[in-house]
Amino acid sequence: MSRYLVTGGAGFIGSHLTRRLLDQGHAVTILDDLTTGRRLNLAGLEGRSGLEIVEASILDRPILDRAAAGKDGIFHLAAAVGVRLIVENPIRSMETNIRGTENVLFAAHAAKTPILLTSSSEVYGKGIHRRFHEEDDMLLGPTSKPRWSYAAAKAIDEFFALSYHHSRGLPVVIARLFNTVGPGQVGQYGMVIPRFIEQAKKGGPIRIYGDGTQTRCFCHVADVVEALDRLLADPRARGQVFNVGSEEEVSIADLARRIAEFAGTNPTTELVPYEAAYAPGFEDIKHRAPDTSKIRNLLGWKPKRTLDDILRELTISPLSA
Repeated sequence: MSRYLVTGGAGFIGSHLTRRLLDQGHAVTILDDLTTGRRLNLAGLEGRSGLEIVEASILDRPILDRAAAGKDGIFHLAAAVGVRLIVENPIRSMETNIRGTENVLFAAHAAKTPILLTSSSEVYGKGIHRRFHEEDDMLLGPTSKPRWSYAAAKAIDEFFALSYHHSRGLPVVIARLFNTVGPGQVGQYGMVIPRFIEQAKKGGPIRIYGDGTQTRCFCHVADVVEALDRLLADPRARGQVFNVGSEEEVSIADLARRIAEFAGTNPTTELVPYEAAYAPGFEDIKHRAPDTSKIRNLLGWKPKRTLDDILRELTISPLSA
C-alpha cells in the first residue's frame, strides 16, 4: 500500500483517479476546497478505508504541508479550469493556478515526494500545427484577451515544476491533458460534451459556439487516470512532459450530430458567436489534437475507448447534474 495526496480530488478527473488508487489498495488524502470540485463526485467513496478528505485550498500552506507530509506520491490536479470560469474570474484563477501550484511544489519538495503535475493543451495556444508535440513552440494571444491567462498560467506551472526538478532534484512529471470526458463531468464551465448531451436530451437546440468547423479530440477519463497513475510510477518519466489524450479528431458540428444520434432525438442546432457566449474579442483555436507518440513509446499507453464508445456510454448513462 502506498499513500497519495490528490489535490483537486473532488473534481471530475481527481475523483476518478482517487477511485482507481483506492481500488488498488492505496491510501488517499484528498485536498479540495470544493470551488469546482463536488461532494457528489465522491459518492460511493466516502467512508472507504484509506480515504481522508481535507476541505481546504492549495493556497492554505500549513494545511497543504501537513497533507503532503509522509506521502509516497502527489497528484496535483487542483486548478481553476474551464474557459468560462477563466474569463469570468481571471484574478482568482491565476492565483489558484500559479501561487497554488508553487505551494504544492514547495510542499512536495519539503516532503521529498514525487509529484505529477497536470497541465493543459492550452499551453500550445494558437500554434499552427495540426497535431501538437511536446517540444512545439507556444503561441499565445495578447494579454488584452483574458482567455490566454489560463494558458500562460499553466506554462508558468510547467516552468516552476521543471525548475524544481533540475535545480532541486524534485521528482516531477508533467501531463498535458487534452479534452477529458466521462461520467460525472458537467457543462457548467463550458465543457462541450455534457452541454451538448443535456441540450440534445431536451430536444435542442444544440448551441455550437463559433462555426462548428473547429476540431477537438476527446479521451475517456478512465484512460486518462490510467496514464497519470503509470506516469508517476515510472522513474523514466521524471523531468519530462507528456501529452495525454486521444488522437481521434472530430469537428464540433459533427460531434453535435453524433450526440443527437446516440441520444435518439432530432434537435435543431444553433450557431452562437463567441462574443455572445463569452466576451467581445474572444479567440478560439481552430484545431487541437495531440501527438501521443512519446507516452506510447515509454509506457505503451493509448486510449482503449473510441469517441463512439464514450458517447454511447454517456447518452445511455446520463452525466451527473
